[in-house]
Amino acid sequence: MSRPISTYRLQLTPDFGFAQVAEAAGYLRELGVSHLYLSPILQATAESRHGYDVTDHSRIREEFGGAKGFREMAEQLATLDLGVILDLVPNHMNTGNAQLWSVLRDGRDSPYASWFDIDWDGGKVALPVLGDDTEPAVDGDLLRYHEHTFPHPGHYRLVDWREGPGYRRFFDVSTLIGVRVEDPAVFLATHEVIFWLLDEGLADGLRIDHPDGLADPRGYLDRLRARSGGVWTVVEKILIGEERLPDDWACDGTTGYEVLNRVNGLFVDPEGKTPLIELFTRLTGEPDDYLPVVMRAKREVIDLFFGAEVRRLARAAACPPEAVAELLAAMPVYRAYVVPGEPPPPESVKIVEAAAATCSPAVRPLVQQVLYGSAEVITRFQQACGPVMAKGVEDTALYRWFPLSCLNEVGGEPDRFGVSVEEFHQFCTEMRPESMTTLSTHDTKRSEDVRARLAVLSEMPQEWAEAVSQWSAELSFDPHLDYLAWQNLMAAWPISAERFADYLLKAAREAKTAISWVSPDPGYEQGLRDFAAAAVRLPVDRFTERIDGFARSNSLSAKLVQLMMPGVPDVYQGNETTDFSLVDPDNRRPVTFPRTPASDWDRVKLLVTGQALRLRRRLGHAAPYTPLQARGEAAEHVIAFVRGESGGPQAVAVATRLPVRLAESGWGATTLALPPGHWRDLLGGGQHTGLTPLAHLLGKHPVALLERHDL
Repeated sequence: MSRPISTYRLQLTPDFGFAQVAEAAGYLRELGVSHLYLSPILQATAESRHGYDVTDHSRIREEFGGAKGFREMAEQLATLDLGVILDLVPNHMNTGNAQLWSVLRDGRDSPYASWFDIDWDGGKVALPVLGDDTEPAVDGDLLRYHEHTFPHPGHYRLVDWREGPGYRRFFDVSTLIGVRVEDPAVFLATHEVIFWLLDEGLADGLRIDHPDGLADPRGYLDRLRARSGGVWTVVEKILIGEERLPDDWACDGTTGYEVLNRVNGLFVDPEGKTPLIELFTRLTGEPDDYLPVVMRAKREVIDLFFGAEVRRLARAAACPPEAVAELLAAMPVYRAYVVPGEPPPPESVKIVEAAAATCSPAVRPLVQQVLYGSAEVITRFQQACGPVMAKGVEDTALYRWFPLSCLNEVGGEPDRFGVSVEEFHQFCTEMRPESMTTLSTHDTKRSEDVRARLAVLSEMPQEWAEAVSQWSAELSFDPHLDYLAWQNLMAAWPISAERFADYLLKAAREAKTAISWVSPDPGYEQGLRDFAAAAVRLPVDRFTERIDGFARSNSLSAKLVQLMMPGVPDVYQGNETTDFSLVDPDNRRPVTFPRTPASDWDRVKLLVTGQALRLRRRLGHAAPYTPLQARGEAAEHVIAFVRGESGGPQAVAVATRLPVRLAESGWGATTLALPPGHWRDLLGGGQHTGLTPLAHLLGKHPVALLERHDL
């Protein structure tokens, strides 16, 4: 098995399966990637466009080509020296599966009773499906209710969908039931196909979805590493602020959201913070402080979605449900990493204690239990923190507080404007060397090029405010949403009225200030579609054209930094050229291969991506990282570093930052001292050595990629 040097994420769908992956393989190998990173391959619901709703762990998905199609694809990829990375979903599966059907029919006597985390309150599992006065109908051995079918009779009770289920689920999605993968038998049964592919050499690495939902992530990763033979493994772990992945998690790193947010921060001007927050508060009426918005949103989603989880935890802890809700809302991270039966890590104690300090005295007894109490209380509290953070922050607060929406990313902190070069270098020196890095994923709120445009606004807030004022004078709809609309309309331009309306409808439903997924308003929704149709006819393109030179600089620079920094860089499908997608499902639209440049921005981005990926292959695994410091009046506008060791293959990456202010002054006499040797410019051509003026080095492109060629 080979360890990846770089990956390329492909979204499999019934229209783009294993045969289509094989057809694209030649192009992707030439692009320079070492491994193709596939979305989930196990059997899911037939119509699923993402694959995270697995129904059968024993089968490779038929719509993609099944086991035969996978083997044929993998063998063809191997002839091109391309490996495969698999995306696993250990936390949950779709409720339409044979194992759960057995449990509903036979209750605790089912051989699959241990598979699911069920609350057998009263001896039956609550299924939240009832939504009207329609009576369930008996049809032989079946019970039918609208599109739902259940065994009749069975060990379940149908309840109102607002009541919440009698089982752990994925976030608030009742059709995704939590799987007890901590049980050794369940672990083996749900991973049998994956281990077969690893054993056969048909797959080389693993991406683990949502480890925070597991009862024991550390134990799961230990078992996985032992059985998989230590293949490259990364986890979809969202780290907040200075939070770091636990050292005792047996994996190679994360899927890269903490990297994405730091790379993004390099291109955000801290001086834009005050004027952009002032503009945001004036237009929306929201407070100028992000934290109260977060706290209010988390309390709302707890009350709206997580009543069943709160009550179950309150029973286990013998404390008031209000205390549970209060502490869950105060937790600032997705998990505190407390393991039952072990002393809690000092950092975990600090996090929980700090959260409790903002709560009422009624929370104090619960604090002791979630740190030192029973296994059930500790585990259930850990498993509840993630859903509250995801629904309260990702899916609510980030749609309510958006002074500069390129900061509103998964794991991001929208009140933190800018990351300094020094901070970034320090972060890189502390990274796990084989952690994944990324700029765009199937779950990002905006693609990397949308964020590149938005970052420019931090350097020209006054000009942006004037443009927004002009558009708002011509068209308005909802003050809680309009400013988010203007940002995304400009940054995703050109965009159709239909795509824009779909984005705004999702944003409004997530914000939950006027409508929500559970509280629709046809009148409001039609008004929003009318607003979108009118908005795309405004001359927004004039502003986009005004900033696109700067956005192009941000885009190319972020791409080069991400591809050349420590870690295993991932390219999300199609993002080797420009991509102006918004949140899913917009960012999961099909792409065609090979990518054909439609603009100079496309052409240079494809050049940067291909040259960087191929250079990474020549450098090999885990090349050392050494910061370089520019000298001169414009030194703050460059980030540069060396990859590799003296005496071996080496590369230098140089990227421009904060290009608007740079345009006002120019590079002047600012220089960069290259390491000893002769350096070939892979992007602009020519050679460089010694003390090099940045005006010369970056005269053709805002980025430079140099390879030492005198070894």
